[in-house]
Amino acid sequence: MQRRFIDYLIISLKGMAMGAADAVPGVSGGTIAFISGIYEELITTISNVNLSTLKVLKTEGIAAFWKKVNGNFILALLTGIIISFASFMKLAKYLIEEHPILIWSFFFGLIIASIYFVAKQITKWNTGSIAALITGAALAYYITSLPSMASNDSPYLLFFAGAIAICAMILPGISGSFILVILGAYKTLSNAIDSLDIKKIIIFALGAVIGLLSFSRVLKWLFKNYHNTTLAVLTGFIFGSLNKIWPWKKTVSVMSDSTGEIISFSKVSELGTLSVYQKELQNFESYKTVVENSILPNHFSEINGQLDAQILYAVLLMIAGFSIIFILEKIGNKA
Repeated sequence: MQRRFIDYLIISLKGMAMGAADAVPGVSGGTIAFISGIYEELITTISNVNLSTLKVLKTEGIAAFWKKVNGNFILALLTGIIISFASFMKLAKYLIEEHPILIWSFFFGLIIASIYFVAKQITKWNTGSIAALITGAALAYYITSLPSMASNDSPYLLFFAGAIAICAMILPGISGSFILVILGAYKTLSNAIDSLDIKKIIIFALGAVIGLLSFSRVLKWLFKNYHNTTLAVLTGFIFGSLNKIWPWKKTVSVMSDSTGEIISFSKVSELGTLSVYQKELQNFESYKTVVENSILPNHFSEINGQLDAQILYAVLLMIAGFSIIFILEKIGNKA
């Protein structure tokens, strides 16, 4: 495929959108790749990396190898992803802690639009496709309801988390960052990036490379042999992930990062967001939400009398997120 410089610049921008999405626990960069029209090329390119590809490097030289691995595409995409992921992780962390309703509203609108664009690529709906969609949605919903694990600095866990999270990152609807949260590796990786802990970053990257090379082959085979069913499952994944990014939540329990102690809030009338309990948790060095349940905006206001549900701003940001997907889809069709 002949591409101009502007084409690779657009691919880098798509990579930046993927990186920003992957930095937010609950949003999948794979969804952005799918909507922007580069998903199947990405999966095919990754799956084509094997021992025979390395032989090309040895026998035919760097130029032939670079062409074989679709090097310009990968370089442009990875440049955007890395720059965006590393820079946006801090911002995402701040927005999730300080303005959770607003950031989740934006991504909720984005995901709603994604469902439509992925589903419309299914050429034939039948009982099998519908069953695949329901299965994918149920699985994604179950994953988003799992409690988080305590933070863990084990290099083995970090390697395993890299392999699992990268698989999730290339699956539309399944958030790689949220998998890191569930496994207790999100804070460890975030701290490693902040402090430039090269050892931990390399361990995570090695796990990610092995997971990516293995899983991409599975996806390529599924697209080749069960295209419609695979798309239906991916649509279900995206639909099921809406539970995680619903803006209005009630906190069921929190856990101290320092002691591992879990505090549960059993009375429904007392449930709210984590900020409500900050005064009661001053003795903890740090803590995080373990379990949250989605609630309606009016219920959020009822149980958090001093907190605004921010419905107007939330709706506007949902519309903005929805609109961005239409723009990405148009860019994807042109590029």
